[in-house]
Amino acid sequence: MEKILRFSIFLISLVLVGSLIQTITKTKFANLEKNQLVSSSDVVSIRERERQLDCLARNIYHEAASEPFEGKVAVAQVTMNRAESGRFPKDVCGVVYQKNVFYEKVVCQFSWYCENGGKTVIRHQAAYKESYEVAKKVLLEGFRLDILKTAMYYHADYVNPGWKKEKIGKIGRHIFYRETK
Repeated sequence: MEKILRFSIFLISLVLVGSLIQTITKTKFANLEKNQLVSSSDVVSIRERERQLDCLARNIYHEAASEPFEGKVAVAQVTMNRAESGRFPKDVCGVVYQKNVFYEKVVCQFSWYCENGGKTVIRHQAAYKESYEVAKKVLLEGFRLDILKTAMYYHADYVNPGWKKEKIGKIGRHIFYRETK
């Protein structure tokens, strides 16, 4: 009888230890999966990251070269908001160079691209270098202006496109908007 009792206790202990090990292992794997910083689908090559930086810097340069730092960040942030929205191309270059056709007329998301016939000539290297530094802060470091978290559109303050969008604010010579709900 004593042998049966010891064997029963041994079996119960074995089941409990096995169950505990299984629970700990599942918890460890779940934590690893949850805390994994980069999934394989998020990996971007250096060449692609440099291409995205250049596209963003060119957009900042052509749209906001004479703007203050915040104005440059704002233009970059709208570009990033669009890329992350799911309603525009999903990468920076796709957003910057996006064209649409309305009534047989080609319309670019950013006017400089259509106005220059797709050419992106950099005439002022110092202004481009500053735009590139802003692009790095926004794209690589995630720097954002809180007021523009939902900004998807902007225009210069000397034009009136008649948009039916909700105005968020003005930075430099640009007025920023989000979609109306």
